[in-house]
Amino acid sequence: MEVKTAKQSLPLSLDIAAVAASILKTQRDSGEIPWSGGDKTDPWDMVESIMGLSISGHHAGARKGFDWLRGQQLPNGAWYASYKNGAPEDRTQDTNMTAYIATGLFHDWLITKDRAFLESYWPVLEKAMDFILAMQSPDGEMWWARSPEGKTDPMCLLTGSSSVFMSLKCACAIASVLQKPFHLWQDALTRLGHAIRHRRHVFNVSKSRYSMDWFYPVLCGALSGAEAQKRVDKYWKKFMVEGMGVRCVSDQPWITMAETSELVLALAAMGNTGQARIVFNWIMDRRYDDGSFWCGFTFPDMVIWPEDKLTWTNAVVLMAADALYGITEASGLFSHAFWAQNPYGVVVDAF
Repeated sequence: MEVKTAKQSLPLSLDIAAVAASILKTQRDSGEIPWSGGDKTDPWDMVESIMGLSISGHHAGARKGFDWLRGQQLPNGAWYASYKNGAPEDRTQDTNMTAYIATGLFHDWLITKDRAFLESYWPVLEKAMDFILAMQSPDGEMWWARSPEGKTDPMCLLTGSSSVFMSLKCACAIASVLQKPFHLWQDALTRLGHAIRHRRHVFNVSKSRYSMDWFYPVLCGALSGAEAQKRVDKYWKKFMVEGMGVRCVSDQPWITMAETSELVLALAAMGNTGQARIVFNWIMDRRYDDGSFWCGFTFPDMVIWPEDKLTWTNAVVLMAADALYGITEASGLFSHAFWAQNPYGVVVDAF
């Protein structure tokens, strides 16, 4: 059972092949996908880039990316927070970055239905989820990271925990596809969802200046229905610049393509596709001559900043386009309606 967006014509200014080419050009022979040429690689953004390649039909490049990640996984199931030229740079082990492999793998499954590939990555997923469960507090919130010295940092971030919530949903769905038990993962998902919905005070480091903190609880599906709409409405004027896009930070005059595209994903996930298309169209002309998208721009002076062509920014533009225009069978990945249909036996909102 899939939830697909009704097919509509893509914006004429969106060149999927050109956007994908900007990611492929940056991918190394090893499969690694850094932010940009000569820049760092982090596991979360690399999974985002892999999903962009999958949406555009570049499955070989996507598989090379997964293979690189598999080769970098630590014995405890985690990944380091960043790499530079293939070597560890930041040896922090971040829960959000580790969990996101589940979202990427389930996205691949929705598009390819390649069960053998999913089976081959089950050990990778299982180890990653072992790390995640070990980093969950007894009350359900997700601790941020383990330090390079092996100490758990009890900081809890709403954005990161919301992303882990999405990844736990996907991990449970993969287990269902492969007919593996996932009751422990389901329990972790339920407790984390309860913390996001009802125990917001446990997220003990405020990132409320950042727009991701605004819409990630909606994007991941922890908040849906009236709760989701209330949150979107409450902070809309704080972060949205009408006709331009979403501020990355509420008190800075900087619009970013990634945050704008992720808000589009959140709106589409709620079923607000009309509003999502309006916002998406605001950024369609924020492109370089090669068809790839800017990272961001300042206003009102309209200066492109920074000028890097970021792989994950271009990937999330493709993800937003997929959610709105039904490019692939994964277009409903974030859809609240998709998960509410319970196609894989995953309980998203237990209480």
